[in-house]
Amino acid sequence: MSQLTEFGLGDKLKVKGKIHTVGVVGCGSVGQGITLLVARFGLEVVFIDTTDDRIKEIFVDLESQLDDEINHWGMTSSEKRLVLSRIRGTTDFIELKVCDIVIEAISSRKKGTMIESRQEIFTKIEEVVGDETIISSNISTLMISDLAKVLKKPGRAVGMHFIEPIDKTSIVEVVNGVKSTEVAHEKVMRFCQMLSKQGVCVHESPGSISTRMIIPVINEACEILMEGVASVNDIDLTMRETFGHNVGPFELADKIGLDKVLKFMENLYSEFGESKYKASPVIKRLVRANYLGRSVGRGFYNYESDKPVSNTITCAIIK
Repeated sequence: MSQLTEFGLGDKLKVKGKIHTVGVVGCGSVGQGITLLVARFGLEVVFIDTTDDRIKEIFVDLESQLDDEINHWGMTSSEKRLVLSRIRGTTDFIELKVCDIVIEAISSRKKGTMIESRQEIFTKIEEVVGDETIISSNISTLMISDLAKVLKKPGRAVGMHFIEPIDKTSIVEVVNGVKSTEVAHEKVMRFCQMLSKQGVCVHESPGSISTRMIIPVINEACEILMEGVASVNDIDLTMRETFGHNVGPFELADKIGLDKVLKFMENLYSEFGESKYKASPVIKRLVRANYLGRSVGRGFYNYESDKPVSNTITCAIIK
């Protein structure tokens, strides 16, 4: 036993309630966005994924994204090294024991909200983290209360929705569950401030604000496209320039992933039964053709090196 531990001094080095280390479970496109955001603001990140090979792939992706920023004068090589030095990848949940907040951000092409899989992850997280650790999920169309009910301390669960594009949007939707404590809520709000984002308090409802708003917009954009009123590029351009959006509806759909967009539509339509959430035939046809967006290099746009190079889509798919 060290002298620090013997005299109880070691515990004082890490002030209770402070946020030093963040865990991310599932490091796909959204998980990577959260990981880089957190590391940029000086916090340590431990991410969990399925295999060692997958972890190596993730670090390649992270480096590529940072290199793109360097190429656009967004950071220096030394800043890139500093960001990466704060990130650690592992397959072992025990490594999350040092985390003050853990965010579940798994992705899957399976239908539905995958509540059972997410609940299993929540249980695994709680088994290894401390009593004060916040357990969260990057929720979109599910309810944080449905995940928290498997926890021994459900009050520690607060939902967070990081809205795409994560590096450009200035807010995070913060969702309290039925049993979320005020202490947990305040800690999450403080965490958002540490990332230079404003936490927007949302009463628990599938889709919260952003997903429920953007899905009808994407559907209507598809309707305009199918009617031949305007092209993909011109619809996106109009939405960007007229309403001040960072990206147009088709760009955003490609970024999220059209398979995910389809899941959001199906989940919201199942929940509310309103036609504005019913998936457009365009989305369905593109997903069937494996035109899933940026992740596969083709969606509403075609991509090279993760950049849109054209907006021509096979007519047979749209019509």
